[in-house]
Amino acid sequence: MSKYPAVFRDMYWYRQNVPCMEACPVHTDSGRYVQLIAEGKYRDAFFVARSPNPLASVCGRICSAPCEDACRRGTIDQAVTIRPLKRFVTERYGAESTDPESYRSLLEKAEDEGCHRLWHLSELRSQQGKGNGRKVAVIGSGPSGMACAHDLALLGYAVTVFEALDKLGGMLRYGIPEYRLPRGVIDREFGLLSQLGVTVRTNTPLTAEYNLQSLREEGFDAIFLSVGAMKGRDLNIPGYNLDGCIKAVDYLLNINKGYRIDLGERVVVIGGGLVALDAARTVVRDFYKPMEEIERSADAVVGQPALDAARGAIRGGATEVHMVSLESFEEMPAAQTISGQDEINQAREEGIAFHPSWGPKAVLGKDRVTGIELKRCTRVFDENGRFNPLFDEETTTTIEADSVIFAIGQQVDLSFISEKDGIEITPAGTIKIDPATLATTAPGVFAGGDAAFGPRIAIEAVANGKTAAMSIHEFLSDTKPRATVHVQIEKIPASDYAMFADYDLVPRKHPPTIETERRTGIAEVEQVYGEREAREQAERCLVCHVDTIYDPELCVLCGRCSEVCPERCLKFLPLEEVELPEDHWQHAKEHYGIGDDDQPMTVLLKDDTACIRCGLCAMRCPTEAMTMERFNFIETAT
Repeated sequence: MSKYPAVFRDMYWYRQNVPCMEACPVHTDSGRYVQLIAEGKYRDAFFVARSPNPLASVCGRICSAPCEDACRRGTIDQAVTIRPLKRFVTERYGAESTDPESYRSLLEKAEDEGCHRLWHLSELRSQQGKGNGRKVAVIGSGPSGMACAHDLALLGYAVTVFEALDKLGGMLRYGIPEYRLPRGVIDREFGLLSQLGVTVRTNTPLTAEYNLQSLREEGFDAIFLSVGAMKGRDLNIPGYNLDGCIKAVDYLLNINKGYRIDLGERVVVIGGGLVALDAARTVVRDFYKPMEEIERSADAVVGQPALDAARGAIRGGATEVHMVSLESFEEMPAAQTISGQDEINQAREEGIAFHPSWGPKAVLGKDRVTGIELKRCTRVFDENGRFNPLFDEETTTTIEADSVIFAIGQQVDLSFISEKDGIEITPAGTIKIDPATLATTAPGVFAGGDAAFGPRIAIEAVANGKTAAMSIHEFLSDTKPRATVHVQIEKIPASDYAMFADYDLVPRKHPPTIETERRTGIAEVEQVYGEREAREQAERCLVCHVDTIYDPELCVLCGRCSEVCPERCLKFLPLEEVELPEDHWQHAKEHYGIGDDDQPMTVLLKDDTACIRCGLCAMRCPTEAMTMERFNFIETAT
């Protein structure tokens, strides 16, 4: 007889049972700020969103939103629009708003209502001044460097940020198109650094001459390396060096610096990721043509470094833009997330043609590109999930093109590191680090973001920066703060518990976008929700912070809870039909007397992935054996 696998719920389980928060690399309590928006408490919602994330305004626009991919609502229909809801509150109170008082109060005294970790603002403020002005150098001003500088400045360190280019932002400024992320938002968000006392030195790259030893001689006690992956990878195919071939990162860098690149009228972008999308959509910006006039084959569809590169090409004047990816549409990197799927849909609206399961065989032309020959890709990954594409060399096709943009990967320029620095480089060309502390093999030098992990999404880079700040603080103060977790539990009377009307029926609605015909130049495509739309979308949240708590001592086995459950996620079963891990059996023996005699026992099994927090089980229970209780977890440093 097959058994139902089950576990006993403990405090660790309850903490992990808020999927959006656990999926966020900085553990933003996304569900809580969504719930506060639904209640009309927008200022409080902003504090929850901003507390762990110094780039909340940036992330409200371009975050890849792993929280949405993990959202429990997505198992029922579609995930809550968590990222656009963040933008809704940052527009009112964030860096881009006209309410500077919110920022001041946030840094000085505001408390957020969500779950806290040690790197949230309230805890950072409790450690304020402990840095004693010791000097820290942050190399690179992308999301990782910005987050590290922000937290170290709050802790009282004298932080200097070194940026190779003329403005702050790293890949946020020079890799992401302005139609996705207005430069004013970056300027306002990064402007907070100066308010915190951070020194900025632009146009100051590290080189073989001005290097890590130079920084040590200037008196820096610790160094964080957060240089971005601004070098595109090469591809060994015939014609790759023809005039008209360009790497996506180089193309986007030049476009974002204000240079216009003549790509001709027909552009092909190679790649299936977000960078490819950005490049392709940028290319399209000046001239729009309906997709049906561009698509050439029934299977023309495409991936996100690749998506980013393709977007960039059209702004330069192209009238025909194609994206070519090795992966099938389902395998494309850009299609692996909800936000990436939205980007692909917008790209298709803008007339970009996608060609999945094709790979470049040769760039055609003599002195300049005239086209590209493709070969059918029959497999991208081997049986172990490793990148190992196979091709059908006999099945080929050709696309005429004036330019080809390659978005096939990026790498970090670490030429400023010498052997005497004592920093080990991995075979992948990244800096070897301790994954827990981000310490390199050189004392006092830490690394994160692209430099340590290769290209990654912005919120992962932010998390690296915050981890590095904590590690640098421990290194320089010779202390290791221990996290004490406080659990707040609020029992909600069944008579008071209520979800919003029709919350389970309201469909996901994307934020508004400008009309396709107006998507030219740097016009921002995605717009912000209106208040009514924001609250309606926020009301879709299933409130995973609230759990059904079952007290078997009060239960009379009437079965009313399982009968009333609309999702059929509750079930009474004989104990012998349940399969528990060994340590959970031990817990059952100690707390419930299982195994002490031969008396038959019944268990109440709950499928929490199906629960919609309607509360009907608690309302129907005649003995209050089932209750609705909210859990909040607060970490403090001891």
